[in-house]
Amino acid sequence: MTPPPFGANSAAARDIANLIHPYTDLQTHQEIGPMVISRGKGVRVFDENGRDYIESVAGLWCASLGFDNERLVKAATDQMRKLPFYHGFTAKSHEPMIDLAEMLIQRAPVPMSKVFFANSGSEANDSAVKMVWYFNNSQGRPEKKKIIGRMKGYHGITLVAASITGLPANHRSFDVPFDRFKHTMAPHYYHGTTEGESEDAFATRCADELEKLILAEGPDTVAAMWAEPVMGAGGVIVPPRGYFQKIQAVLQKYDVLLVADEVICGFHRTGNYWGSQTLNIEPDILVCAKALSASYLPISAVMVNDRVFQGLAKESHSIGTFGHGFTYSGHPVPAAVAIETLKIYDETNIGGHVAEVGPHLQSELRRRFAGHELVGEVRGVGLMAAVELVADKEKRENFPAAAKIGGRLVALMQENGVIGRVCPIDSLVFSPPLIISISEIDDMLDRVSTSLDALTVQLRREKIAVVA
Repeated sequence: MTPPPFGANSAAARDIANLIHPYTDLQTHQEIGPMVISRGKGVRVFDENGRDYIESVAGLWCASLGFDNERLVKAATDQMRKLPFYHGFTAKSHEPMIDLAEMLIQRAPVPMSKVFFANSGSEANDSAVKMVWYFNNSQGRPEKKKIIGRMKGYHGITLVAASITGLPANHRSFDVPFDRFKHTMAPHYYHGTTEGESEDAFATRCADELEKLILAEGPDTVAAMWAEPVMGAGGVIVPPRGYFQKIQAVLQKYDVLLVADEVICGFHRTGNYWGSQTLNIEPDILVCAKALSASYLPISAVMVNDRVFQGLAKESHSIGTFGHGFTYSGHPVPAAVAIETLKIYDETNIGGHVAEVGPHLQSELRRRFAGHELVGEVRGVGLMAAVELVADKEKRENFPAAAKIGGRLVALMQENGVIGRVCPIDSLVFSPPLIISISEIDDMLDRVSTSLDALTVQLRREKIAVVA
């Protein structure tokens, strides 16, 4: 193995000696090593050499208030001095957990009854699945347990959350999805449409396929459907207008619960407080995380409507306990940070800011990149977008996965001072901190444009076919 290009006692060398990294080629990492980030300020992070980078995806869609918010630091330290830990088991409680639950219920996109806290989006989605199963047992429907996800959907990486997820890389060699989990088509008009099909007709076909799946499985066996308002890790897929109206009509017909996964879309990311408001969704259960605490500390939440809660309460009374929860469910320190985060959103009118800068991001992405010879589609809403690279614009054909075109673009962007991320099928995604300014958006896109042009030159030199 070639020695890594850094000192034996450096942070990078100690990293490769001791760490397993998420979403990383672990073998290649042993040779190349990590990029070590040392600090952050605003929408930028700095590596160990002091070089700054614009974080175009807010880390993992999550650092909504940037990387140096002193109010959140103070909220955490104040709470640690007052009550550094307590739990919610056996009817114990504390004020941060109570206050945060109340704030979430007040802000919910549709009437919700109760809140359950966890530590990540994956844990929250796992918890919601268990609640759905528990609820149906309380209703005397022990066979109504199947869960429907969507191809290209992302709901986390624990075994159950990965089973709802519809991305092959999250399934391969992990022996998921489990049998109870089914998947319907992704609402991606660009790739999913047939010749001459309107967006409305495509949305109708999506709903028809869902209904066929429910009927094939048996309506008495299908419990719930999971859906992100806008698909995130699947490539920022915005469904066609009317899609959720048609989907919800099918679910209501067969008494199938709808779970809105707002882990990425919640808290102004799509231009409204919730993605459910942007896409006209009325969920029975809502899952949120990430921007709940601006990701300064881990926390997630599951909100359930009264019908679901009454079923949970009935079954727990019959058994004697609701036998689910985490040591850190509603941990007072993350809860205090989340409370301060929600206050900042309100007091600084972050929603009004997104209403100003979001349209600028969307229009500039289309103006700069829609006509580029490597770009097939520019899509998005609010401060959430994607630029999809293709080998053939007319046929909407992507490059072979082995070519790693998207990864090459991300590497060039890093050279030009932007940390980016590519999601399936070579879709360069954008989800910058909500605090980003118009001038910072322009600076970021200037650097992305330079990187994309450099990639184009490389492909021409290598004679990799591109059909504009």
